[in-house]
Amino acid sequence: MPCKGICIRHKASRGYASVHKRCNQCDLFIKCEGLWCPCCEYKLRTKPRNFSKTKLREKSAIEKA
Repeated sequence: MPCKGICIRHKASRGYASVHKRCNQCDLFIKCEGLWCPCCEYKLRTKPRNFSKTKLREKSAIEKA
């Protein structure tokens, strides 16, 4: 299902570190509680794929210390 534009209302300004989720179909970070995009009903990504995982781990380790 294509993007309907509803996701603009749920748009988040930051990434995974601030507990937002990403929709690959709509190509934005979204603030919502469910696992599915409210716009296109694709499953939202809750974790980065690979490059930014190390940055995310480092940032969370610094915050815990």
